[in-house]
Amino acid sequence: MSDIKHISSEKFPLFLDSLKEDFRVFVPVKKGEKRFYKEYTKEAEKIVIGEVRPFEPLKAFFSRAREVVAEDFKKGAPHAADKPFAIVGVKACDLKGFKIQDHVFLDHDYKDPIYIKLREENLIISSDCTLAIDTCFCLAVGVDPYPKENFDINLSETEGGYLVEAGSDKGKKIIDKNSSFFEEAASGLIKARDKVRESVTKQVENNIKENNVPRQDVFENIIERNFESDIWTSEAETCVECGACTIICPTCHCFLLYDQKSEDKMARLRIWDSCMLKEYAKVAGGHNPRGKLYQRLRNRFVKKFDFFPKVSEVYACTGCGRCISACPAKIDIRKVLRRLVDTDGKK
Repeated sequence: MSDIKHISSEKFPLFLDSLKEDFRVFVPVKKGEKRFYKEYTKEAEKIVIGEVRPFEPLKAFFSRAREVVAEDFKKGAPHAADKPFAIVGVKACDLKGFKIQDHVFLDHDYKDPIYIKLREENLIISSDCTLAIDTCFCLAVGVDPYPKENFDINLSETEGGYLVEAGSDKGKKIIDKNSSFFEEAASGLIKARDKVRESVTKQVENNIKENNVPRQDVFENIIERNFESDIWTSEAETCVECGACTIICPTCHCFLLYDQKSEDKMARLRIWDSCMLKEYAKVAGGHNPRGKLYQRLRNRFVKKFDFFPKVSEVYACTGCGRCISACPAKIDIRKVLRRLVDTDGKK
C-alpha cells in the first residue's frame, strides 16, 4: 500500500464533506496555542492537520470517559448508535497507544465488544508531525514523529496540499471511492515530505538531548531493580493525587464499573479510573495494598516500564509528553526515568 497520492488544499474540505456521508468527522483545530479535536463543520476554527498531537488522547474515541455498557429497559429500547467516527490528524504517538489498548481490550480470551466495534468501524486518518513542542520525546521510546502503522490513511502536509497514503484496505477503499479528489504525487513533493520528517526528527532529538532523556534500550528491569528506591517518595512529595497523568495518557486504560437505576431502566456504566487515586486498589475488606501515595506513583511506572514490556513486549509510554503538561505538580516522567537510570548506574 505504498501508492502515494496528492490532494490540494482546495479539494481537501470537499473530501471531508464526502466523509461526512458515512462518518462523524473530527479534525484537530487550534485556538491560541491549544490544539484539540472538534467535529468538522464549515465554520470550524483553524484546522491544523500537521503540527503536533491535540491535547486530548485518541483513546477518548474508543473508550469513553463515561459510557453505558449494559442496560435493562422496562420499556422502549436504547437509542440507535451514532455514525462511526473519522478521526483526522492522528499522530504516531497516539497510534502506538493502540498496541496497549488492543492488548487489553481485544487480544485476550475476553474481548470487549464495544471497543472492537469502534476499532472495526471508526476511520483513522493520521498525519505527520510538522514540528515538535518542548515536551515531545517520542524517539526515546521507539516512536518516529510520523506514522508507520495502525492507520487507514496518512496525510503528509506539503506546499499546496497533502500527500495521501493508504495504510489499510479500508483506507484504500475510501481513497478509491473519492478518487476524483486525488492525483498522482510528484516526486518533488515526496522529497519535500522527507525533508520535513528529517527536520522534525532533529527537533525531537534536540529535546531528548536538552532534557537528558534516556532511551528505552536501558529500561529493561529498571523498575524492578529500583523498586525500593527513595525516588518514589521524593517524587510523590508534590503529587496532588488528581489523576491527570493517567486520564490524559494514550495508553492508560483502567476503568471502574458501577450500576445506576432510574425510573425506566437499570444501567451498568463504565468510567475511567486511575491507579493514582487512593481508592483504586482498595478491596472489599477495606485493605489497600497501595495505601501510600508513593506506592501509587510507583505503580504507574511499574505498569508502563515493567509489566507491559513483559506481557506484550512494548513499553506503555508513547513519548507524547501530555502527562508533563497536565501535571499541576510538575512531575516530569522524563526526569523520573533519568533518575532511575542514574541510580541504576551507580549500583
